[in-house]
Formats: sequence, C-alpha cells, structure tokens
Amino acid sequence: MLQPRIAVPLRRTIVDVSSAFIRRETHTHRRTIVKRISVRSFTSARCLYRPIPDPKPTQPAETPDPKDEDIFVPKPLGRPIGFRDPPQPGQNTGTVKVKKDYSGMTFRERNLAKREVLVEQWGTNYFRDFKNIRKYRSGKTFMANSRIFKREAAMYFPNFRGDSLAEKGADTTNVLKGKISVVNVYSSQWGEAQAQTFTGKKVNPALHQLLAQSPHVVQMVDINIEENKLKSWIVSMFSWRLRSSKPKDDWAKYFLVKDQVSEKLRETIGLLNGRVGYVYIVDQDCKIRWAGSGNAEGSEMDDLNRGVAKLVAEAS
Repeated sequence: MLQPRIAVPLRRTIVDVSSAFIRRETHTHRRTIVKRISVRSFTSARCLYRPIPDPKPTQPAETPDPKDEDIFVPKPLGRPIGFRDPPQPGQNTGTVKVKKDYSGMTFRERNLAKREVLVEQWGTNYFRDFKNIRKYRSGKTFMANSRIFKREAAMYFPNFRGDSLAEKGADTTNVLKGKISVVNVYSSQWGEAQAQTFTGKKVNPALHQLLAQSPHVVQMVDINIEENKLKSWIVSMFSWRLRSSKPKDDWAKYFLVKDQVSEKLRETIGLLNGRVGYVYIVDQDCKIRWAGSGNAEGSEMDDLNRGVAKLVAEAS
C-alpha cells in the first residue's frame, strides 16, 4: 500500500521558515550595525557639552534708608510771620488751670502726688524736642531771609506777660512799642546759646556798637519762656545774678514768662521747638520785620545787622 510522501514538503516548509528567520535576524543585525555606525563620533575625545551658566541672583530693590527720610532741610521764610491784629497789654496771660483735689489724702500721699506732677511736668516735651534738635540740624526751623519784610506786608509780634527784672506782671508790648527791638526768645540754656550766635557781644560786636550809638531808637529784649513751675522757680531764685550782670536800665527788658504759651501762638511766629533759640527784629509798631532760628549760619548774622541798620536809618 502506497503511503503519502509528506517528508519532503514538511522539510521544505521547515527549511523555508528557518531561512526566513535567519534572514530576518540578519537584516535586523545589519540595521543595528548601520545604526551604530551612523551615530559613531569621528573623534576619540569625549563629548564636550556647553556649560549651562548659573542663573544670576536677582538683586533686591534698594530700600531707602530711614535716616534719609528724616533729613530736614530748613528753608527761608516764604512770607511774613505773625498776627494780623496789633498786640495789646494783658493778652496771652496763660490758660486757666484746674486745681487738683487732694482731699481725702494723708499728708504723705499728698506730697507724693504733688511730686509725681512735678516730675511729669519736668519731662514734658523734653525728649520730643531733644529728638527734633538732633533730627533737624540742631533744631533749626527755618533759614533767615536776606532782607527784612516790608512794613506794609509785615505782621505783628504777640504780647507776652511775665516777670521782668524790674517788676512782676509786666507786658512785653509796653517795652517793644515805640522802639526798634532785637528780641531773643528761648526756653533753655541751649536756646540761649543759639540766640547768642546771632546777638552775642563777642560774636557780633557790630550789633552792640549800633545799640550803643542809638539807645533811644534801638534796644535788645530777652524773653525766657519757662512754663514749668519748678524750672521757673529755680530761674527766679537766681534772678539776682541776672540783675548783677545787666545795667539797671536793661532790667525791664528781660522777661521770664511762666504762663503756658498756646500752640497757636508758637505756630504763628515760628516757635516750633521749645528748646531752640529764636531772634526777631520788631519795629516800633511791634511788627516782625525779620526772624532767625537755631544757630546762625552763613550770612544770617550780617543780614540781621543790615536789617537793624536800615530800620535805624529810616527812624532817624
């Protein structure tokens, strides 16, 4: 019986499959070799990479120095200062103070309470004004003008009530009216020393020579504002020393003001710092013709002398 011959076709099929697999593997191997050859570098050195620069640190915005914000540059007065109405004797005699009630306290408790009030008054506004002195170029509030204000535009210097070396309860208006006056206003030794940089005999002999030549026309007046009771009492205790240092004719030209000076009055004539010295030229009608503050700078002392000399020449 004849059997089907399947060995040859089966072998042919197996051989065809094997050869196809071999061809497939060979083709894949060739493609891999070609791929590897195509990406091969033509140098034996290592691959050089461009270094990535580090990001620049962002500089923080410059913050303004708080000290620079506090810088104050005093400027000349842009307009006349003072009051619109002429002063009258008896004005600005101080505010009415409410008397504290110490009833129900023992003698020791009453003394302690009064001591606390004195200590509080002694330190009131001192540190604030001392800070302004350091902050505003030794407390200079404004620069003095090179020329005096015109009579028509000038405004009035207020009345102050205080004790002079000649009498108690005296008014400055009675002394200022009718004469050209160089007025020094201060509240401490610091302020007095600053006023002396304008009107001191050693630093400004020309002014004192002018005062000596025309005593019937021009004068110098000092106003010491001491609102603290304890301090004013100390100044009063040494008034004998002031009398001995001044001629008797000048006793009525020194005033110790003990009453409270209102903020309105201070702002109107520029007394913005209670520890700083101020100098004014006041004419015969009590009008402010010139003003200076703090230490004399530049030509301010010469401007003062020229202003006084001009008013004296007009009055002669």
